[in-house]
Amino acid sequence: MRANGTFSVKAFVPTELKPEPAVATGLPVGVATMEKHFEGEVAGRSATLFTAAYDQQSGVGTYVAMESFEGSLHGRSGAFNFVHSATTSGSDRTAEFFTIVPSSGIGDLAGISGTGALAVDADGTHRIRLDYELG
Repeated sequence: MRANGTFSVKAFVPTELKPEPAVATGLPVGVATMEKHFEGEVAGRSATLFTAAYDQQSGVGTYVAMESFEGSLHGRSGAFNFVHSATTSGSDRTAEFFTIVPSSGIGDLAGISGTGALAVDADGTHRIRLDYELG
């Protein structure tokens, strides 16, 4: 099945967590927590652990995010984890990865598996697409 939705970031909180041992690179690595709210066929909220090596001025970098989602897909309620990452050279998204974590589903979403994608429209609208199976 395919479920589409939009989402907004309600909180983005950088943490003091730093990789050890400290290794100097061209882009600093940072860790943050995020809260997102979803609407549409994907409805609910998520708690996210977000890690990135990113340059704010040029928009160049890569992120990896692990999300714990609770809510509903097509009216089926439950929770599950998904992971995603992407790289940008400032004006694009490449090397995208998105998967639902196996065995993470509970409630009506127990047994969920699949993939998905995130996108940001030119007007700033954030979109999510989940291609999933239950069972």
